Amino acid sequence: MAISERSVPVETAPPAAGDRRWRLIGWASVVLSAVMVVTSLTAYGFYRSINGSITRDNVDDQLNANRPPKLNNSLNILLIGSDNRDGENKQFGADQGGGSDTTILMHISPGGERAIGISFPRDSMVRIPECRKENGARVPPSFGQLNWAYSFAGPTCTWNLIEDLTKIRIDHYVEIDMSGFIEVVDALGGVEICVPRAVNDPKADLKLRAGRQVVMGRQAVGYVRTRTGGLGDGSDLSRIKRQQAFMGSVVKKATGSGMLKDPARTYDFLKAVAGAVKVDDRLTLNTMQKLARSMQGMSAGKVTFVTVPVQAYPADPNRVQINQAQAKPLFDAIREDNELPKAPPPSKAPAQQAAQPPARPAETSVAVLNGTDTQGLAQRTADGLKDMGFKVVQVGSRKQPPTRPTQILYAPGAERQAAALAQAIPGVQPKPYAKAKPGTVYLVIGKGGVQLRGSGTPLPKIAGERRADADPCAGTG
Repeated sequence: MAISERSVPVETAPPAAGDRRWRLIGWASVVLSAVMVVTSLTAYGFYRSINGSITRDNVDDQLNANRPPKLNNSLNILLIGSDNRDGENKQFGADQGGGSDTTILMHISPGGERAIGISFPRDSMVRIPECRKENGARVPPSFGQLNWAYSFAGPTCTWNLIEDLTKIRIDHYVEIDMSGFIEVVDALGGVEICVPRAVNDPKADLKLRAGRQVVMGRQAVGYVRTRTGGLGDGSDLSRIKRQQAFMGSVVKKATGSGMLKDPARTYDFLKAVAGAVKVDDRLTLNTMQKLARSMQGMSAGKVTFVTVPVQAYPADPNRVQINQAQAKPLFDAIREDNELPKAPPPSKAPAQQAAQPPARPAETSVAVLNGTDTQGLAQRTADGLKDMGFKVVQVGSRKQPPTRPTQILYAPGAERQAAALAQAIPGVQPKPYAKAKPGTVYLVIGKGGVQLRGSGTPLPKIAGERRADADPCAGTG
């Protein structure tokens, strides 16, 4: 479904953006990267020097009073790409309305064990709640495109909108502009992309050869912006897929050993990020340090990007609306992502069993069966077990009573393999199962679901999700 540039004819619509508007879903990914690479630097003086370059904004008076409650210690950061044309951004043309076409909710699980970035298409038709401008002026609630909220009352209006839409409490926001985006990509030394065919798009000032290549800041701007260069189908949804691939490459580059082992490059990168962003004043130096420490060990394989599920908007084929039936399980899982489980108490297994150490994950063949009504739970769990090194030999479903809890079942002789799986799934004790295939351990997901050690609350499978460590040539045409 192609989504055009024109605005829906609603009286409250902000000024139209025009063909030269810069829409960069990928801008804000650099912020997450910066947080992750900063874990390699511990000197307080370094933090102070970077901290002084960050612009902060007091938003307390602009956030609505009726906000979702904070349920746990996960962290939710609203990432916004600004179309501001002030200062150095004047090089990109006249101001086209000061809008934002970048809205990503970045969720970081307790302990920093995983992160998921949820992209919200700019053309989604939504209810925009009441907002307040910096001068205190009230903006009444309205119905319109998601990206209009920023035009109405700045980043806090988008903040209010996403909280109202998802019922997820947002902790902080980070905004980055166009010139800052270029500086950050250049400080990284460029980012790897992959295009299926040569690109020549004068509107985006972009020329690329076919195949895998590294782009610097200005080329990166054109790459994440273009709709007419022959990439994808020209829709905003297609472009988001390409931009998520770009974000994955940013995360890989920022967390790679080459960056982490070069303090000078890391400093230049973080200095560029600090000078390019604007944040809320509660994202303090101490908060950033705590976040950095909690995310130590984060890798690209633990970062996933998804697009919120959408469907056609009946009143206008060029717009979309949130598919609430598919989006609600995602929002629920993010909202309820709680503390990591504590280690289970020592097993009271017989002495002869205790003498046998658990097998290594690579020596353990696992069949994952979903005994619940939650779609995609078996595949998601299987993916997590693969990441931990287990050999997943089967993914399927199993009919069973809804009250039956999650089980680990094994055949005689597979005690060590069952013990290895039990270490990965706290609180589930293995049980022998006479009908089990020799050498295979069965994970049957039942009431209460399953929680892999260090994985947080299971998320529903979302079509088109992309891990940050995916090959940039995969699915970006």
